[in-house]
Amino acid sequence: MKRYRVLHLVGSASSEFYSQLSQLYAKDCLEATTNPQLYDMQIALITPDRQWRFPTSLNPADIAAAAPMPISDAIRCISTQAIDVVLPQMFCIPGMTAYRALLDVLQIPYVGNQPDVMAIATHKARAKAIVAAAGVPVPQGELLRRGDFPTIKPPAVVKPVNADNSFGVSFVADQTNYHVALDGAFDHAEEVLVEEYIELGREVRCGVIVKQGELIPLPLEEYFVDSQQHPIRNYSDKLKTTTTGELSLAAKDNDKAWIVELDDPIVAVVQQAAKVCHQALGCRHYSLFDFRISPQGQPYFLEAGLYCSFSPKSVIACMAKKAGLSLPDLLQLAINEALTN
Repeated sequence: MKRYRVLHLVGSASSEFYSQLSQLYAKDCLEATTNPQLYDMQIALITPDRQWRFPTSLNPADIAAAAPMPISDAIRCISTQAIDVVLPQMFCIPGMTAYRALLDVLQIPYVGNQPDVMAIATHKARAKAIVAAAGVPVPQGELLRRGDFPTIKPPAVVKPVNADNSFGVSFVADQTNYHVALDGAFDHAEEVLVEEYIELGREVRCGVIVKQGELIPLPLEEYFVDSQQHPIRNYSDKLKTTTTGELSLAAKDNDKAWIVELDDPIVAVVQQAAKVCHQALGCRHYSLFDFRISPQGQPYFLEAGLYCSFSPKSVIACMAKKAGLSLPDLLQLAINEALTN
């Protein structure tokens, strides 16, 4: 049996928040997928000062004991390790784009989507335009820069065009609320997307995995939303900060998210739309898409989240488990895809 040397690329080159988020998921992944007979797990941790470390674990003491080094030394270190495949665990924009491009330059295979695809997906307006051209319905929207004002009449949703985890996202019920919503969104990005509000309905996510070139849609995950009190998902639905200042996941420890039963009539419709999105955006290995379902049952594409940490709490891992695919098997499938194409 082949024993793979897997490098977990962890941290953030630009943000302490994303560094903590990356470590949260990566630590869970390492704990859940440790198999010394199959994997030799290595860690490369990048911090917001752009220094690299190679700790033996993600425990604070081991991180503190690892010597920081510049990228030039890190590349030399990686080149001597005979890495078979990299598992990217970085969620900041440089981590999803520039650092994956570095792996391409070094000719080291990695799990997940390529940097050009990630760059498109992180820009919500561009991703929408591509999937709309492929025939998937999207909410009407407009891209604004500072000084612009929306022409879309409320109700509407205002969101930074390239922020994640619902940072700066607002529901606007009345025209007079636009200024506050725009100010909040522009705090997180130079461009802001304003979209028509799709009445509820439901809100779901659909993952797609690839096995020997075949697209396999996964069971849907549905999220709690309410037309009166909770019309859209926000930051608190996804993440929270503990009393000690550490990040934790909100959606997995309460009734805010659940897997949709396979006989639900919306499942097949959304799964087909997700497969179209996957192909239109040029995804590989896996993908994940958010949809708003209108009262008439029409799915509208909202955005793409083209990453998976292979933590037990990862959305794709939860979906795969419901489909009968364990986390170790999901990881091995992804590694096989990365090493063969």
